[in-house]
Amino acid sequence: MKMDNSFSAVMARKPEIIRNAVGVDYSKFESGSIAFDYEAMMASTGYSLEDVIEIQRGFSIGNTPLIELKNITSLVRKLSKTGYGARIFVKDEAANPSGSFKVRRAATSIHHAKRMGYPGAISATSGNYGAAVASCCAKSGLPCIVVQECYDSRGVGQPEIIEKARKCEALGAEVVQLSVGPELFYTVLRMLEDTGYFNASLYTAFGIAGIETLGWEIAKQCRLEIGREPDVVVCTNAGGGNLTGTARGLQKANCVPQIVAASVNLKGLHMASDTQFNKKSFTTGHTGFGMPFSTWPDRSDVPRSAARPLRYMDRYVTVSQGEVFYTTELLARLEGIERGPAGNTSLAAAISIAQELPEDQIVVVQETEYTGAGKHGSAQLSFARQNGIRVSFGDPKDETAGESIVLPAHPSLLHAVDVDLDHMRRSLITHAASTVEHAPTAEDFAFLAMETKSNEAFVRGTLR
Repeated sequence: MKMDNSFSAVMARKPEIIRNAVGVDYSKFESGSIAFDYEAMMASTGYSLEDVIEIQRGFSIGNTPLIELKNITSLVRKLSKTGYGARIFVKDEAANPSGSFKVRRAATSIHHAKRMGYPGAISATSGNYGAAVASCCAKSGLPCIVVQECYDSRGVGQPEIIEKARKCEALGAEVVQLSVGPELFYTVLRMLEDTGYFNASLYTAFGIAGIETLGWEIAKQCRLEIGREPDVVVCTNAGGGNLTGTARGLQKANCVPQIVAASVNLKGLHMASDTQFNKKSFTTGHTGFGMPFSTWPDRSDVPRSAARPLRYMDRYVTVSQGEVFYTTELLARLEGIERGPAGNTSLAAAISIAQELPEDQIVVVQETEYTGAGKHGSAQLSFARQNGIRVSFGDPKDETAGESIVLPAHPSLLHAVDVDLDHMRRSLITHAASTVEHAPTAEDFAFLAMETKSNEAFVRGTLR
């Protein structure tokens, strides 16, 4: 009998397709209410931290340099009051085979796919993660398909995404490019069903376990190379896996710095809008992903996301598009390091945060990413102008996403803006409560307190 491949029929088969493509039965972690056993889901991979380190070693992943940004720190101290201006370090994840931290996430997934006998892997991504999956598949001898949401209805593609497609293809992946809209997930489900490939999802426990080594390395390197632990670790936040995995790795190393999330402020732009898709100059690390995925992680492509950033973040800040472009050039001009925009989002925030801290404190920016033709600031700014965006120098606080990009006229204008974390926590709690028809159980209250890094009194107060 011919299978019904209509949109509604395929989406109805989603749980079965995902289960077959990941090999995880998520139902066994459920309580029947709001709560689920997150730590049991994370442990279900069967891989310890030591196992993951060994797997990544086999892919030549990890042990990336921790670089002190001495010239940027000197600049920060000139902008700070006397005795202030923390030392800034960056974990240079661009040194990994695919050019970003995401290959840590991919390695565990592809190792598991190979071990379980899957014939190949599929990844839905704008690109960096696709390159990571392609790299690991190439090393493992597995075919790889990367599905990109790339174009608007005019057939115009983001230069950054197109650059990432080139990277994926260079690493041997077949790249399928789609226009913005709901067809992305539908297409991926069809492909998973047709090929029997592993779903190298962004947000499985396999992927997050892979990022834990990043946090563990930061703790180890700070102790060995600096002689002390970091005071603040700044993580670029989009889907939440970067922050979640890094924070869990730091915890496993018994290191408890302040965890700061940083995103590019794209307030007012809708990520799934055809007309607004090319009005943004950043394809990841922005509030269009960071806010919704933080306040409701289970909107992702698996039944229960392993990326749950509100469990771990102590502070959430935003920076503007202009500040990130400026910081990208600052890193190149002052430190001789040319890197892509995602890591420079957290670096822009770190420059602001370091001014709040005494000179003897340590701020670590936990990632960099490779750069290439389409990811250069010049390409992105040219594309912005072509889409009617005004580009100027001035005060970044005057920037309006989708209308203007304002590069700081002076480094003193780099200023991270705090997000109301309690508001985000309340959003998650009320959303979770709306998913059940009964009053939350005692287990639910305890779970939501963990989910929001708060306490049961806060949860109960929110629901009252």
